[in-house]
Amino acid sequence: MLFNSLHFALFLPVVFAVYWLLRPSLRSQNLFILSASCFFYACWDPRFLLLIAFTSLASYLSGLAIHRSSGQGRRWFLWANVSVNLLILCLFKYYDFFAQSFADLFLGGRSDHMLLHLVLPVGISFYTFQALSYSIDVYRRSVTPTRDPVAFFAYVSFFPQLVAGPIERASSLLPQFLAPRSFSYPLAVQGLRQMLWGFFKKMVVADSCALYVDSVFSSYSDCSAPSLIIASLLFSIQIYADFSGYSDIAIGCAKLFGISLRRNFNVPYFSRDIAEFWRRWHISLTSWFRDYLYIPLGGSRACRWRSVANTFIIFLVSGLWHGANWTFLLWGFYHALLFLPLILLGRNRRHLDTVAPSRPLPSLPELFQMLLTFLLATLGWIFFRSPSIEFSFSYIARMLGMGSAGQFLSPVAGDHFIILPAIFLMFSVEWFSRHSSYPFARQPRSRTLRWVGYMSLIFIIIAFSQTSEMPFIYFQF
Repeated sequence: MLFNSLHFALFLPVVFAVYWLLRPSLRSQNLFILSASCFFYACWDPRFLLLIAFTSLASYLSGLAIHRSSGQGRRWFLWANVSVNLLILCLFKYYDFFAQSFADLFLGGRSDHMLLHLVLPVGISFYTFQALSYSIDVYRRSVTPTRDPVAFFAYVSFFPQLVAGPIERASSLLPQFLAPRSFSYPLAVQGLRQMLWGFFKKMVVADSCALYVDSVFSSYSDCSAPSLIIASLLFSIQIYADFSGYSDIAIGCAKLFGISLRRNFNVPYFSRDIAEFWRRWHISLTSWFRDYLYIPLGGSRACRWRSVANTFIIFLVSGLWHGANWTFLLWGFYHALLFLPLILLGRNRRHLDTVAPSRPLPSLPELFQMLLTFLLATLGWIFFRSPSIEFSFSYIARMLGMGSAGQFLSPVAGDHFIILPAIFLMFSVEWFSRHSSYPFARQPRSRTLRWVGYMSLIFIIIAFSQTSEMPFIYFQF
């Protein structure tokens, strides 16, 4: 079930109403939200509910076993759960990729007898990492395991963030399912505002960009260099508006149920270097790798070259997390290379504040830094968007003019005319609200102005959204 679908528009009000009618019975609320989450996920493929149930049960039982054990027993139960969950993830997501790669190298590409052709369960990378963090935190004694299986299963499968995050921690989300919740009208209004902004970013900005990007990438060899440059820039904006739009909808939706989720994006395209970009992009995944992989490897506490090696490991694993394709590994390697000079010069933690904290506009040096960071990220997104490494290098070569001239596709003609105004509106609003948790967090005092803003945004969404339901990019991960 897509957020941007009629089914969700019918599903959400019903779930919201029944959920609050069940108050004050906490167990009934948790059981209902768990059932609603199972129905939400089953709309894709009900068979994979068994996979979520197994992941949840294994992590729930391992948490209790780790807590009761001592010495090597605690470590054994942790590694048993980590191994089982990673084995499931690798089987569904990576087995065919590595089997095909092996066949290409040693068997002349003959792999029919080796491939399983398994369907990738939606959101498996997200809920697997969320379940794993619970077991690891219990092992570290930073979380006390719960004995309430309904609350724990609801924590793993909570439908707003089930299929594309944010990746939550048990220390933050699980206690919210264990404590009574009261309806808060201000929190619900905040949630609706954030959802509205998320729908605008997804249905107007991202989906409009997608029409142009898809048309160019599907026939890039027939397009001119300017068209390829524009498409790469628009894909940078598309993936941001698409994924951060999903996060806004998920976070806002959770507020309707009295649940707070962590922020997943913090205006990453206003970053002044690539290190700041990664502190602001997909924050829940970046912090997950930092806390559960980078720091255990030694982080930056070891020598500088060890820090460099750890950084490359993190980005390569992050690339592989995004998908079973060499292009994602190349994308991760590219970002590790961008990080390298910052680490060697000790400048990777230089920009910890928000740009232009007390000024309405950035300075010229800040503007140059933001533009350079955006262009570097955009070049990396070409690898991310390409189906193969050969495709990506061929695309970049033609983009740089190394090929015959092709057709120029205008980004402001025909179905694409809304792209530039929508992008301008999105970045303008986010710039002037960059100190807030989301653009509508601060409201004008005038009720009339507030409602003019809401209704204008609703009109834009209705008038300029695509007629077909377009899935979110990160659903494939």
